[in-house]
Amino acid sequence: MRVPSLTLAAAGAALIAPALPAPATAVPPAERVAARDANAARDANAVREGSAAPDGGMAGAARGGHAAPSRGAGRAEDPGRAGTAGRAERTRRAEDPVTAARLLARADRCTRVSRGRYRTDAGRPATIPVCGTRDAVFWKADLDIDCDGRPTARCNRRTDPVFAAATAVLGSDGRRLNAETLPYIVLPAPSRRWDHRAFGVRGGSVAAVVYGDRVRYAVVGDTGPRDLIGEASYATARALGIPPDPRSGGVSSGVTYIVFRDSRISAAEDRAAAVAEGERLARRFLARR
Repeated sequence: MRVPSLTLAAAGAALIAPALPAPATAVPPAERVAARDANAARDANAVREGSAAPDGGMAGAARGGHAAPSRGAGRAEDPGRAGTAGRAERTRRAEDPVTAARLLARADRCTRVSRGRYRTDAGRPATIPVCGTRDAVFWKADLDIDCDGRPTARCNRRTDPVFAAATAVLGSDGRRLNAETLPYIVLPAPSRRWDHRAFGVRGGSVAAVVYGDRVRYAVVGDTGPRDLIGEASYATARALGIPPDPRSGGVSSGVTYIVFRDSRISAAEDRAAAVAEGERLARRFLARR
């Protein structure tokens, strides 16, 4: 259930100014409500033919009736080799493909960073926490369609009853973002419940959005009400295979939003840069434990 995004001035303040914006109070149209229903590192210095017995004697397979002495018995493990093996394992994990299954497994455990929980729609119970690691913040929610920003053929006051010709983030050219072509996500405005700015998240931060077996990269492009979470642009929904119509589209659950902390691309409208940076940061998110 969408509500109109904040005005450009207030929404911009939500992302970059110390003062908090006033919460949005508009009520969404009824038709929208009706329409949506490792592994640890292995020892690289394993003994090949035996090992020292606890009492200092030699243990191992007998050869011709004689005990075969172990090689390197009593020798301490080489910490340099173990460290190298650990680094190799982390490198291998970082080079594995970024898949929806891997991202979902990594985000399966929640260390809550928000003081409270969010609603997915007005009137619904507040059940969605914001979780976090040192690399990212994430949550699992619905996806409502945000068509705000530059008017286009599919995003305008005729196609979207709660259309707002403003986004909290502007492009590098100073223009409003284009929800029809640019994948972006919407954050709740800062509040006592959770202030994204304290976690290195702001306009232009990079996010991975997961739905089913699809992973798509987006930027933080807009803000919404302080108590609601789970909204993304028309282009994000379409890229994920979710119906993008602003009146009847979206999905009621099953979407995971992962926003990488202290990330930012210089031009919010640069899709290629968002994908490249998103891939890099997703690999780092998966590689760290």
